[in-house]
Amino acid sequence: MTFLTKTKLLTSALLLTASMASVAGSLEVNKEITVNASPATTWKMIGEFNHLDVWHPVVVASELTSGKEDTAGAVRVLTLGNGAAITEKLLSHNNENNSYSYAITESPLPVEGYVSEISVIATDDGKSIVRWTSSFDAKGVNDEEAINTIAGVYDAGLNSLQRHFQ
Repeated sequence: MTFLTKTKLLTSALLLTASMASVAGSLEVNKEITVNASPATTWKMIGEFNHLDVWHPVVVASELTSGKEDTAGAVRVLTLGNGAAITEKLLSHNNENNSYSYAITESPLPVEGYVSEISVIATDDGKSIVRWTSSFDAKGVNDEEAINTIAGVYDAGLNSLQRHFQ
């Protein structure tokens, strides 16, 4: 390989790495709870991309507007209790690992570049840990306010799950 070819390959790799890094936001929220249900039961409740309205108390409707349920590229529109809408795109869905990831594409929330994953993990005693994580950047507010907003969304959903499986 010539020096010029090596230089081009290195430059391409660096540019690709830099562009990938810009996709993830600089802020993170990581929440988890333990629920009194098996991973299979817990995943049955939360594992379908278009069923956030089934378990999250703030979401009153979820409509699949594009793609197929649980297939990467599917788009859902969530309607909140206050009438606001959030559009999200499914990035990956894995029933074997009990996880899916998605991105917000349109939202009144004070975030941009939002990417999230929801997963269910087995505990040694047959219960489940539900983990909800995300990265994003603040939009129109300071970092703390953006983090607190997303943390509040997660807390509401996770606490609802915990109550459901008591």
